[in-house]
Amino acid sequence: MNISRQLQRLALNEDINFLLTNRVPRAALTRFMGWFSRIRHPWVRGASMAVWRSFTDIDLSEAKKTSFDCLHDCFVRELKPGLRPVDPRPEVLASPSDAIVGACGRIGDDPGAQVFQAKGFPYPLSDLLGGGARAQVTIDSLRGGSYVTLRLTSSMYHRFHAPAALALEHVTYHSGDTWNVNPIALKRIERLFCKNERAALHTRLSDGTPLLLVPVAAILVASMRLRAVDVALNAQYRGPHELPCEASYDKGEEMGWFEHGSTILVFTPPGFALCEGVGTGHRIRMGEALLRRMAAVPATA
Repeated sequence: MNISRQLQRLALNEDINFLLTNRVPRAALTRFMGWFSRIRHPWVRGASMAVWRSFTDIDLSEAKKTSFDCLHDCFVRELKPGLRPVDPRPEVLASPSDAIVGACGRIGDDPGAQVFQAKGFPYPLSDLLGGGARAQVTIDSLRGGSYVTLRLTSSMYHRFHAPAALALEHVTYHSGDTWNVNPIALKRIERLFCKNERAALHTRLSDGTPLLLVPVAAILVASMRLRAVDVALNAQYRGPHELPCEASYDKGEEMGWFEHGSTILVFTPPGFALCEGVGTGHRIRMGEALLRRMAAVPATA
């Protein structure tokens, strides 16, 4: 068995994986990785990418560029045009990113609007969004709706796109921790998404329907960029944390990117359901059907 396979098997051991990716100085390691990944030296780039490949199944054949100046450039790579066709049906919300589907289902009707990060590990939307009038209005509109957890692995395409034609009205940035967001950590750390660095993107579809997207950062390069906000949202960002926006996007248009693998949480109001075949463990690509608007049931006489 070669060294690469031995490393992969070691990483799959839950206890070892959790210790290596969480019981470390997460903030310091994340700052270091942010600096290290931007070193533009061929030896550093070559060695770091070789180590990365030994732990992942990264495929760069879809990348727009054929070479990279540093590891960071590879993390945020663009794809060749036409590789992610977007489902054109108006009733369908497309996946905003390449991902593995995690916990998904119905948002609770309780005051906190409970959802799950993993089986037996609930969290309330009120904790995820924090306080304030805007958060409360959003929570009230989402109770009884649907949610989907989309986990991006480190080897995936890291850019995220509009799931439908929509307007981004407001961004609330929450600084926080940098726990790993893999399934192992989600089964051990309660309310993990509510503790990590994240940005709540308050959007509306073209017909006025609210749609909430929450990119959640994680350990290592815990940083995200939004096209509508000309700053890097990361541990070094000092505010303001309430960021009004007036940005419109066509379906499939790029909204931003992660600077490492992480998670996007998608929340819809009542009236939407998961598309056929979408469930926990399903691999989905940006642009594929994720949620659909259910046909209205005619009222009986």
